[in-house]
Amino acid sequence: MKTESDLTTRNPFGVMDVPNPGDDDVMQFARITMPEESPTDENAKPWSPGDASYQRGTIDGEWSSRWKGAADPTIPGDAPDKWKQGRGEARTVGDRVYLLFDWNSGARRGLIDARREGPRRLVGKYINLNNPEITVPWVGLVVSDQRIDGYFAQGRVDFRR
Repeated sequence: MKTESDLTTRNPFGVMDVPNPGDDDVMQFARITMPEESPTDENAKPWSPGDASYQRGTIDGEWSSRWKGAADPTIPGDAPDKWKQGRGEARTVGDRVYLLFDWNSGARRGLIDARREGPRRLVGKYINLNNPEITVPWVGLVVSDQRIDGYFAQGRVDFRR
């Protein structure tokens, strides 16, 4: 929920905004990244605890999140091929979807600011809120109100419920 002191942020969470979520790097990545729904996708098999209480027919609300593709130096023994799991929340504002998520038991957080391109495609950028110099283009595929497959150049940021 935004407070008066947060009125300068675009995102509905009142955290630091993703800088330039539609810049040239994002557009170039979006041109070469065309996710397609697949039953063999890494995100196709359920991996989250599942939550039957979410509102059907919308991506807004609580999610489980996970990412891989880089090592988090704050997690002992982490490697690029290891999934970092946590919680997420999606909120839609106009044609934008904001995905706030955490990992490492909530110690680390990230935000994705993406524009809807049709009913299933999301194009935007991620920022590591603990280390804001880390920003990367991100493309998501809304498979259903229970699954969002997300891609960045080195890996994945996926959501399930």
